[in-house]
Amino acid sequence: MRRVEHQYKPLSEDDIARIDAATMEVFAETGFEVREPEAFELFKAVAQSVDTDRRIVRLNADTVRELVARAPSTVTLCGREERYDCVLGSGEVYFGTGGTALDMLDYQQGTTRRATLKDLEHVTRVAHELENIDLFLLPTYPSDLEPEQVDLNRFYTGLSHTTKHIMGGVYTAKGIDDVIRMAEMIAGSPQALRERPFISMITCGISPLRLDSKYGAYMMQVAGEGIPLAVPAEPLCGATAPMSLAGALVIQNCDALINVMLTQLVNPGCPVIYGCVASTTDLHNLSYLGAPVEGAMINAATAQLTQYYGIPYYATAGISDAKTLDAQSGYESAVSSLLVALAGSDFIHDAAGLMEFALTVSLEKLVIDNEILGMVRRAVRGIEVNERTLAVDDIQKVGPGGNFLTSRKTRAFMRAEHFHPQLSDRSQRPEWEANGRLSAASRAHERVLDILARRPAALLDDAVRARVESRFGLASGTTTAGGPNPAGRNAAGGAP
Repeated sequence: MRRVEHQYKPLSEDDIARIDAATMEVFAETGFEVREPEAFELFKAVAQSVDTDRRIVRLNADTVRELVARAPSTVTLCGREERYDCVLGSGEVYFGTGGTALDMLDYQQGTTRRATLKDLEHVTRVAHELENIDLFLLPTYPSDLEPEQVDLNRFYTGLSHTTKHIMGGVYTAKGIDDVIRMAEMIAGSPQALRERPFISMITCGISPLRLDSKYGAYMMQVAGEGIPLAVPAEPLCGATAPMSLAGALVIQNCDALINVMLTQLVNPGCPVIYGCVASTTDLHNLSYLGAPVEGAMINAATAQLTQYYGIPYYATAGISDAKTLDAQSGYESAVSSLLVALAGSDFIHDAAGLMEFALTVSLEKLVIDNEILGMVRRAVRGIEVNERTLAVDDIQKVGPGGNFLTSRKTRAFMRAEHFHPQLSDRSQRPEWEANGRLSAASRAHERVLDILARRPAALLDDAVRARVESRFGLASGTTTAGGPNPAGRNAAGGAP
């Protein structure tokens, strides 16, 4: 994709400088709480001041900038096929799924149910076929597994059914270790995995201004392994952040930079990705909102902040708070994805399949969002202006009153410059009626059924699969849990 100037900039250069200055003031004057003992000692060694009783650390601006500068400016999230490599920080915008959702939407019933490991297989297989989903963030939490089984089984299911990069949240220290050891076996060696990391992990901080003991420890564990790590913060306007968008950006920036700094104290230069899952609170009932336009604006503005610091960025967009596949589901997802992408975000997670306050995944929404993301990707590419595209020679040949249907360049430009939807219906009404008067959701459902009716591809070498399953006690195929049956045309549902 041709790199273009970012088309949406909610912040001016002066705004960015003021948010940065406010961030540094908070670090120096207010400080932040560090509950993880080893992390506290690491920060204490570089702190401007420390309150040991309250476990508050204060850092001066020079220290913050020096620690942040240790983080690499690009992070490559590799696929097991090179065509799926995503180079965050390169100027490209990548899209992925997101989670971790608890429920799946049943398309036919219009109801939700708890997600299972089988559902995760279905979501993975569908996402693997969608050309505008660049990497696969494990989107569902399998309710049919014990907590200590979740990490390994989620990653193994993903690796079994896609060769796109696999990213996922983690829930136990042993799970983190098992997943990395498994990935080393699949890669061929620990060194091979570090050279081409086809997995990455997510460890979240706690807003506002707090590093808790559990995820602080997980963050340190992954950073120490040198595996790519996304470290998002999730401040909510009016709850864990000021209601003002500028104030929320200060908390977002502080919280994410705390996480970035910890990774660099543990392992300088380790591949870390600054993350933002910021949104707003519905003050009517104090609930989380997944799709307010203000959340998209905060995520777009954060793209400008990460460009200022020169570190890769994991953004959030594409969620809808709709409970069904209606107009709301489409317009909320489209607006947020477009704004955050046009701001030049490196990787946008939650961009496909996620709805209902991030609680539910829909396989049909994956397909619909893939179409939206194709349009967004085309908008990000911009308009190429050169002697050939200006087409003055063609204009002169055709002249007043003519047409360009027979021009040689028409077909070439049609292919190169125009987005061609796979899901949208562009037929005339009589043809649409003759074909069953299908809605976009119905057409998406048909594509889901088509994908899941095929025999799953064997994406892991048989010998490697056998060794992994033997070592970790995994069930062959990882699909023993219940879930929708494609043969019964009830294959709609999913969760991030």
